[in-house]
Amino acid sequence: MAHGTIFCPKNWERSRCLAKISEMLRSEIEKHRPTVCIVEGLFYAQNVKTALIMGEARGAALTTIAEFGIEIFEIAPRKVKQAIIGYGAAQKFAVAKMVQRLLNLPKLPAPDAADALALALAHAQENSRYNLTPPKKI
Repeated sequence: MAHGTIFCPKNWERSRCLAKISEMLRSEIEKHRPTVCIVEGLFYAQNVKTALIMGEARGAALTTIAEFGIEIFEIAPRKVKQAIIGYGAAQKFAVAKMVQRLLNLPKLPAPDAADALALALAHAQENSRYNLTPPKKI
């Protein structure tokens, strides 16, 4: 249906970026009316400042999504790579190329958009067959 990435200018305050994340997600949710949301499992960043900023962005996104009553599931990055490429330690570029191929996209999606599309594909694949381990709902 659609894919993209939310960008904020580097000179914006973090609070303004968090508000933009929420505003953009609200707009996309109202436009497409999704019934489920898949997020990437947490990773352990070596840079504490980066981890805090990513946590704030994730919190803004999850709160906005939850306000609409949308079910939210989490999939570990290695599990996504395993589902898309067949190898849990695959490179991001390989995942993006496979996403492009699977969705018949005319060009390679941006890295973050490719990750999001891979999450959606992995969730769809996981839930299209009998599975003894249900996805982790958050």
